[in-house]
Amino acid sequence: MIGIESIRYSLRNLMHRKSRSFFTVLSIFIGIMTVFIFISFGLGLYNYIDEMLEGSSANKVIVQGRGFSAPGLDANFKLDEEDVRAVENSAGVLRATGAYFKIAEVKYGEDRGYGYLTGYDPKNPLIMDVFNIEIEKGRELVGGDTNKVVLGYNYMIEDKIFPRGLRLNDKVIIQGNEMRVVGFYESLGNPQDDANIYATVDATEEIYSNENISYGWIVAEVEADQIDWAIENIERNLRSARDQERGKEDFFVQSFQDMIASYMTVLNIIIGFVFLIAFISVIVSAVNTANTMITSVIERTKEIGVIKSIGAKNSEIFGIFLFESSFLGFIAGVIGVVLGFGFSELAKLILDMLGWGFLSPSYSWLFPYDIFIYCVLFATITGAISGVIPALNASKTNIVDALRYE
Repeated sequence: MIGIESIRYSLRNLMHRKSRSFFTVLSIFIGIMTVFIFISFGLGLYNYIDEMLEGSSANKVIVQGRGFSAPGLDANFKLDEEDVRAVENSAGVLRATGAYFKIAEVKYGEDRGYGYLTGYDPKNPLIMDVFNIEIEKGRELVGGDTNKVVLGYNYMIEDKIFPRGLRLNDKVIIQGNEMRVVGFYESLGNPQDDANIYATVDATEEIYSNENISYGWIVAEVEADQIDWAIENIERNLRSARDQERGKEDFFVQSFQDMIASYMTVLNIIIGFVFLIAFISVIVSAVNTANTMITSVIERTKEIGVIKSIGAKNSEIFGIFLFESSFLGFIAGVIGVVLGFGFSELAKLILDMLGWGFLSPSYSWLFPYDIFIYCVLFATITGAISGVIPALNASKTNIVDALRYE
């Protein structure tokens, strides 16, 4: 254990070498700040995905076309009512429905914009369960709403899509068809989803009556404890309905959770790569701290001899230098966390203003998941590890040689 006098001595030494201490702290807190920012934004993305997986989407299965085209935009792939019936008649499926996805032009007065139109059956709104969004204003669509739409959150906001935000009962022109706005959904946190247009299946077919449109997705509700079995049955029935062989299907069936899991795999790789960069930054900081402490030991060789000559033990000398490096790491950790939190909050405000709220950072404030405490501890331990070898060298200094050192 290091005594109070040794601590005071260490602090006086750090203050005496302000410039060196400052640059050592600087090199560490930049790395810690980077780590804090990446962790907070990573937690934000993971929390966003967890919210998507919660609730009624857990037992949903989605049928869509193979390939890289967005749902509903591949002219070579079609899903129709016969496919919906094949899915619905599969063992383990409770109910199924199709959903249209189309790009639509929206006009309001003299202004125009574009958004993704989702057409669904309000009597069987499985697609809305998957999206997991609630009405912010107005009401949901009901059967028979052939000239009505519900719009995404951004249509209410001035200068987001139109110069003036829309209100309930306003009329818009969608693909040349006049529609009345009966509701607005809550914000999903990204401009594309918040610019969506929602219409009934009948309204969508009427809007695109001059096109041979097809479903982009078929969504099925299945027994939650028999998802894999239900997927096998759906695949078999669809192969039969579409006259396709196993392994040559132009569709694939996936649970919503599996679809999100595939996104998670990509996200994990990206975040892991980013953390590797941040970790390298911390390693560089640790090397710089070790170099600082080695230089400090060399400069204070005679001083160490004097201290040992008046009775200081090797363990006390070791403790002095280890405390100094740990203290530098602690100060750097605190500064890094404070600056990282400030930067993350500023970025959160900017992202919210730009409509990308789902990318906002998230923090865990409760032990043992408090990233504030962990980042400070990590910085302190990094400083301590960096100072171990210099502290050992200092503790082994020969008194006679040290007193002769010039």
